[in-house]
Amino acid sequence: MRFLTRRLVMPNDLNYANALFGGRALEWIDEEAAIYASCQLETNSLVTKHMGAIAFESPALQGDVVEFGLTTKAVGRTSITVSCLVRNKATKTTICLADDIVFVQVDPATRRPVPHGKTMEILRDQTRKELSTLNLDMV
Repeated sequence: MRFLTRRLVMPNDLNYANALFGGRALEWIDEEAAIYASCQLETNSLVTKHMGAIAFESPALQGDVVEFGLTTKAVGRTSITVSCLVRNKATKTTICLADDIVFVQVDPATRRPVPHGKTMEILRDQTRKELSTLNLDMV
């Protein structure tokens, strides 16, 4: 799982218990997973079809930095299934796991599903190539 993005929990993200509101976490997960899926399939013509099990394990509090880890679970003819782990950046404590988030590529005009032409193997190769172009030599 690659942790790709981070967000700061702000006062307007809190629920009555002064912890990250579950609805806000789900909004962030859907957005982050959609961006990830769009990058994987190299298209912005995706819709969220399904979100499977979502398990909240610990709270995020105001001022916490949360990070989103994403991975591809499966690739269908018109779909991609991803998982998203949200954790506290400082403590690495899991905040929640959203499993089986399915996105479907659609034709922009008809909004009907269309094949994307990707496989798990193609996505693995694409990711390897992308990572090789990044300057990851940290001193």
